[in-house]
Amino acid sequence: MKNSGLVKRFRLYFGTGLLVLVPFTLTVYIISELFSVVDGILQQLVYDILSNGLGLNIGDKPLPGLGFITLIVLITLVGIATRNYFGRQLVHFGEFIVKRIPLINRIYITIQQISNAFFGEQREVFKRAVLFEYPRKGVWSIGFFTQDTRGVVQDALEKDVVSILAFTTPNPTSGYLLFVPKEDIIELDMPVEEALKLVISGGTISPGSNGSKHMEMTDSVADLR
Repeated sequence: MKNSGLVKRFRLYFGTGLLVLVPFTLTVYIISELFSVVDGILQQLVYDILSNGLGLNIGDKPLPGLGFITLIVLITLVGIATRNYFGRQLVHFGEFIVKRIPLINRIYITIQQISNAFFGEQREVFKRAVLFEYPRKGVWSIGFFTQDTRGVVQDALEKDVVSILAFTTPNPTSGYLLFVPKEDIIELDMPVEEALKLVISGGTISPGSNGSKHMEMTDSVADLR
């Protein structure tokens, strides 16, 4: 009996430790990997220019973070240049050429539309979370309202529809674009971030929950004893 109690206590402590360390460790790992990828894009090139091209003494190997900082500066400079007349004309000329190259033009236009949706000043993505009946009547799903549907799709339909993006669970990198009658959606009084948490967690994280969820999860581990 005593050994059984020790095993159960070990399982409790081990499970609690996992609940604390796994999210923290994975977060640090993902951020570190993203930083390495972004930093590696320009790190060696900038080092060669500064060291060999300009003759600056900056050490025997590229400095960590050099490529990342350079990329941030480069993106900012492109943004500044594009804001003036000559910069915009140069961008338009580049787009004029790219959009006339078969296959490449399709890829470019698709990426451009996605970028405008997420980063543009007039972005409309993920305005609010909604409920709608899917995949059949009586079964409800959470979706994200993107915009009032316009153009060819709306013209082909009798009802006024809206564009809804429904993510898959637990992998939110895929999903479905659905055109749902505006009268059939229920707007949720819930921030988009909370709705995303609910979808990704498979419904295990309730809207409005915060870091105290770790305590609830710890209790759930205790229930397994």
